[in-house]
Amino acid sequence: MSLWRTLYRGETEFDFMRYRRRYFIISAVLIGISLLSLLVRGLDGSVDFTGGTIVEAANSSGADVGEYRNELASIGREGARVQIRTERDDLEIVVVQTEALSVDERDELVDTVAAVAGIDPNETNIASVGPTFGSEITRRAIEALVIFLIVVALFITWRFEWKMAVTALAALFHDLVITAGIYSLIGFEVTPATVIAILTILGYSLYDTVVVFDKITENVHELGSRHTFTEIANLSLNQVLMRSLNTSATSLLPIGSLLLIGSYLLGAATLREFALALFIGIAAGTYSSIFVATPLLTEWKEREPEWQRMQRRVARRAGATVVAAADSATASAPEVRSTGAEPRAPKQRRKRR
Repeated sequence: MSLWRTLYRGETEFDFMRYRRRYFIISAVLIGISLLSLLVRGLDGSVDFTGGTIVEAANSSGADVGEYRNELASIGREGARVQIRTERDDLEIVVVQTEALSVDERDELVDTVAAVAGIDPNETNIASVGPTFGSEITRRAIEALVIFLIVVALFITWRFEWKMAVTALAALFHDLVITAGIYSLIGFEVTPATVIAILTILGYSLYDTVVVFDKITENVHELGSRHTFTEIANLSLNQVLMRSLNTSATSLLPIGSLLLIGSYLLGAATLREFALALFIGIAAGTYSSIFVATPLLTEWKEREPEWQRMQRRVARRAGATVVAAADSATASAPEVRSTGAEPRAPKQRRKRR
């Protein structure tokens, strides 16, 4: 039978729990790198969070980013962020972001950008964002995240048990830190769309984890008197593996299309910010539900007295099976009867002279 058919029927027998310590090491290394990057480099917040001035103009002259930076450096704006994106009909738009400027400084910036772009200064779009707007977005996002985590913990505790709630939250923390770490390492810009995407992936990661926990709970009721928790966790993961892979694939394919076609080919930068966070978060969520949440739960549950007694019972049962098999093999062997006498050496005949 092919692997695909075995996956489809949920008949795989992968021993996920055998290498759970390795999964913990891999996750710990990824979280450590992410936290280190967040502490050292931090996140590259957009102007919506930091506040500042944004100038947009049609790049009619076809100038590149280097030309804009050279002209901006001549007026003391070396730290300005310059991006050139392509809109529909191959129309290039240059976007220049700087810190908050006075009226005179803003006019000078507009004149410089317009001169390089080859357009009239009146044809540019300029916007100023205060830092209070970004702080308000951050505060509301944190409030929403805290409320979400509290509701999630209460629901899982009510539906399953509190240990499952703790391990599910640990998996969510795993996904959050790794997603933020990737943004910090690569230098992706964090925008309000990124925050919305991260809150979205938390719900997805939780859904995948709850599916596994629901199957574990069902199998515990049916098989808990004959199998260890590790065996039940392995069985449950194999049963829902195809469902998790299908859910991930059907989610990642359209998001990947949105990321590649919508953002890079059509030039929609907002789609790129949203789709990138979704893509990273869903991939991390699929990994954490299988290789973080369930192994953590298994490690924790196997320490309970009830499941330790089950381990000893299964071990005794396995030992009895081995002894019975050995006795059966001995009984089926041909019987050799012994008289208890020592074998005698053969007599040597004397030669006649």
